[in-house]
Amino acid sequence: MEHFWIGLYNNKTFWAVVFSSLTAQCLKIFIGYIKHKKFNFYWLLGTGGMPSSHSAAVASLVICVGREVGSASSIFTLSLVFALITMFDAQTWRRSVGFQAKILNKMMADIQEGKKIEEKRLRELVGHTPFEVFVGMIVGILVTFLVYNY
Repeated sequence: MEHFWIGLYNNKTFWAVVFSSLTAQCLKIFIGYIKHKKFNFYWLLGTGGMPSSHSAAVASLVICVGREVGSASSIFTLSLVFALITMFDAQTWRRSVGFQAKILNKMMADIQEGKKIEEKRLRELVGHTPFEVFVGMIVGILVTFLVYNY
């Protein structure tokens, strides 16, 4: 078990992916604070928003795998396909779910107008715009280069 922790500690791919995701999440807090003039802890743990931490993580993974095993390997292709599916999903299906949540929340508000019914509202920010995904990808690539050159 000791070898596992030593290996993980020395694993640049692991740290690049973790730091890429954390950097994107921290940028969400900073951008949210600038935009809304208040701090919201949800920005640290929540999904959606600018930039996409999912995109940052998978872009970092692709760069790391490419550096470690080369772009001609099957594992590189696997990581690339995984990243493309993740980024596509973030800006299409998850974003659509957010739009549906917004519509359902509006419908519930209209139905409950004038009544004191307490219902939990659906989360509306679950996906990303293509620009948020792109910026997340750039964050992942930049942080990965920093980790590998440190």
